Amino acid sequence: MVTLLTIGVALLFALLAGAAVCHLIPRLGPPGRALGAWLTRGIGLDLWIAYFTVMPLVVGIVTGADAIDAWWGWLAGLGVAVVAMVLTVCIWTPLHEFAHPNARKGPRIVKSINRNVGPLRNHAAVWTTALAVPLFAMVRLAEWVVYPPLTWLIKLPKYDSRDWVNVSRHKFDGLVGHDLIWCLYCDWMTGVWSLGTEMLRNVESFWCPIRFDSTKKCENCKIDFPDVDNGWAPADSDIATAAAVIDAKYPGPDGWNPWFGHPTRLTVEGKPTDRPTDPSSGQ
Repeated sequence: MVTLLTIGVALLFALLAGAAVCHLIPRLGPPGRALGAWLTRGIGLDLWIAYFTVMPLVVGIVTGADAIDAWWGWLAGLGVAVVAMVLTVCIWTPLHEFAHPNARKGPRIVKSINRNVGPLRNHAAVWTTALAVPLFAMVRLAEWVVYPPLTWLIKLPKYDSRDWVNVSRHKFDGLVGHDLIWCLYCDWMTGVWSLGTEMLRNVESFWCPIRFDSTKKCENCKIDFPDVDNGWAPADSDIATAAAVIDAKYPGPDGWNPWFGHPTRLTVEGKPTDRPTDPSSGQ
């Protein structure tokens, strides 16, 4: 138990130190602002998110398994890591709020939601959403590992992930403590999920341009997959119709292959309004 306690304290210190560094970086002049900007977009943000969410879990599992010579050692280490992460948020939140008394005492998102559903239900619900962090981390990993090969194998469009995976809500006036940490979480996960959806649009329209038999499902999915209503083969047609959609909508081996409702398919006075990017930064 002493060893597990040591692991937990070390992780807690590392996470709080990381939070302190976040506040210190903008105060380091132009170099600090440049570094801060890099850490809020693309791979810089990926590394920072990994430090606060993935690193503690990996360290906890590995060190826990090493500390306890039993099958459940890794589980104990995982539990210690989760506790350290939760404590980090619980310690940082009031400290940040007390450092900004005017914002703390004024109108706030957390106060409004607490009035609507009650503090206990609000906080229980928002902590429940934290369980999805590993899921979003896996989605982001897939955007790095799974999608890029498709851009050269079948010429699906490349994307500059920095246009999706970034955070900026820390610049919002009056957003402190509880509101800030959860709004940054939403800021990050919305971009990760939206980029993943954009990639899936390409995959789905390229390989399976067939409407679903369920009208309700088509109606539900067309928001995220517009090609459902923009040319997919009818569900009551046949494979020849689906193949004809591929032949009609995709340019062949020398062209890009974005989902065919993509803006790159649209023209203004005969010229494409937007072409798939091929950023040197990749994903």
